[in-house]
This record gives sequence, C-alpha cells and structure tokens, in this order.
Amino acid sequence: MIPRIAAATLVAALAAAPALAQPARAPLVVELFQSQGCSSCPPANAYANALAAQRPDALVLSFGVTYWDQLGWKDSFATPANTDRQWAYAHARHLPDVATPELIVNGRHGARGSNRGSLDQAVAQGARDAAGPAVSVDASGVTVAAAPGQRASDVWLVRYDPRTIAVPVRAGENGGRTLPHRNIVKQFVRLGSYTGTAAHFTLPPAPEPGLSVAALVQMPRGGPILAAAKG
Repeated sequence: MIPRIAAATLVAALAAAPALAQPARAPLVVELFQSQGCSSCPPANAYANALAAQRPDALVLSFGVTYWDQLGWKDSFATPANTDRQWAYAHARHLPDVATPELIVNGRHGARGSNRGSLDQAVAQGARDAAGPAVSVDASGVTVAAAPGQRASDVWLVRYDPRTIAVPVRAGENGGRTLPHRNIVKQFVRLGSYTGTAAHFTLPPAPEPGLSVAALVQMPRGGPILAAAKG
C-alpha cells in the first residue's frame, strides 16, 4: 500500500513563484509527480503552474502517476512510465515507497507533500547545482558537446504540452473540482547513451502537434540530471 502525504495549508502567496537568492542554471529542471485523484496534489500543482509561468529559465514538467486511479477517478494524463520514473527516483534515494505530490529538482533534490517551504527549498538547492555538458535541441535533433571524463549517462527527449489545460474531475477525492494542468509530459523517450564524446541524436516523431521539446542528460536509474535544454 502506498502511503499518502497529508496536505498542508499553503500561504496565500502560493501562486507567486519562489524568489531565489541567485539565478538558476538554464534551465532548472523541476518534475512534479501528481494525480488528479489525490486531494493533496492541487496546491503543489498550482505551485508548479506558477513556476512554469513566471520562471522562463525553469523546465517544469508534470507527470501524472497511476497508483491513485483505483480510488474513484482515473487520471487523464497518467501513464505507467510516469509511475516508473518516480519509482526510479525513490530507489536511487533509498526510499521504500512513493507518494504524491512529490517535486524532484534536477534529479537530486526532493520535496514530498504540498508544504510551500519544502518546495521552495528544493528549488533553491537546484539553483546551486553545477551545470554539466552543453546540450541543445532543435528540429535536427539533440546535440551534446564533449565533456572528457564524463561517466556514461542517458540522453532523454521530452515533449510536453505548454498550455494550461483545465480538467473537470467528476469523482474521487477531488470530485467536483476543475484542476488546471500545465506542461503535461506527452512523450519521454531515451535517445541513447552519452559517454563524454560529442554526440548527436535524431528525434522520433511527435505523438501530436503543438508540443514543446526539451532534452535531458541524466545519470542512469534515477540519478542526477547533469544538463538540460529547451528547444
């Protein structure tokens, strides 16, 4: 059984993006794992939406997970692959379980629950992370520059919907509410391995038109994100 993190009451300033003492590397990768069926998730979802709107340097991604689907409402964006990604982070951090909402920053810093302070802290920690190899993404593919001595890592393609989509939830813990979602991940594909030698990877077809694109260079099995770029 997957435990739940109790919802915490957020301050009225939740909609404002967190102020950081120093600029983040570009972009700062913020992954939200959430479910439309989880009553604790809307505050953290609002936090991520605000961050995406007000921090152009941040790559904010919303992953719908599946393990709430049996409790009365099936999340319209959840996939088993999203749940597997959250579990990979849990295993990498030696955690016995997963729960929603959870924020992971740069694959390194986690915040469980919807407590504003813990979310701010994870984002602030990520802002201090060192940048990895130079990476770019465009219509021709993903290019990663040489970085001698780099350990083998994975190169990921991310396609996500940049719109804010309002989802009426008709059952379950959030039944009767309409929840806004932004930057919903629609495609997450491993393109190949990077070992420090300059490399180029072609892109697979997009699953639908109008999606934004990004690339990640990440250590395997839920390890740190070393570099990222938006298209």
